[in-house]
Amino acid sequence: MFDIGGVLLEWDPGLVYRELIPDPAELEWFLAEVCTPEWNGTLDAGRPFDEACDELAAHHPAHADLVHAWKRQDDMIAGAIAGTAELVARLREKAVPLYLLTNMPAGIFAARRQRYSVLRQFDGAVVAGEEGVLKPSPEIFARLRDRYRLNPAATLFVDDAEVNVRGARAAGFRAHHFVDPATLALELRDYGLLLD
Repeated sequence: MFDIGGVLLEWDPGLVYRELIPDPAELEWFLAEVCTPEWNGTLDAGRPFDEACDELAAHHPAHADLVHAWKRQDDMIAGAIAGTAELVARLREKAVPLYLLTNMPAGIFAARRQRYSVLRQFDGAVVAGEEGVLKPSPEIFARLRDRYRLNPAATLFVDDAEVNVRGARAAGFRAHHFVDPATLALELRDYGLLLD
């Protein structure tokens, strides 16, 4: 069971904003105080981009154009994380059931699935933007479990956010805090999922 951003795809808002806000301190402030992770979470849960950006821009009129640049989601993806994509391919070859669990808007997930072949290697997905529920909520883990009839104790969840790893463990899943593909490969070997 894989997260997408930071695990399968390299997502970096700085790919858009470093050009628009060249000063590193100002960029850090903007991403911490204007287009915050909490605000982005509302988009992941299904809030329309136009509505969310219009409202936020009204609160920060001096940064309105920068707020609306958040819609450039395709430009925030550097590409697939090659090492993880290779691990997914090896798991697929061994017929290991594979699922996605992501905090992502539904439309963006559909577009990224078309664009990046690694996302088409999975047997199913639970997408926060379709569910209206975000990780690490117990409810989203329950939906994945019930929809695909998973045994949490026999299912490994991989995510780069420690809070989501803790949420998965609280829901009864095994979980791996992703830091790089090499470390994940060792974990998969320990679980007997990759033998070479």
